[in-house]
Amino acid sequence: MDQAHIEALRTKHAGLDARIAEENQRPLPDTALLARLKKEKLRIKEEIAGA
Repeated sequence: MDQAHIEALRTKHAGLDARIAEENQRPLPDTALLARLKKEKLRIKEEIAGA
């Protein structure tokens, strides 16, 4: 995997982290949305680790 792709994945990972934090700040967080975001974040983390 090239460095540009890894950086793009890291950027997307950070963006998901921010969205998760933002959703957790809401009075009634959407648990289904949080689960999807966390699953996607983990998938990206695993992809980065496998690079």
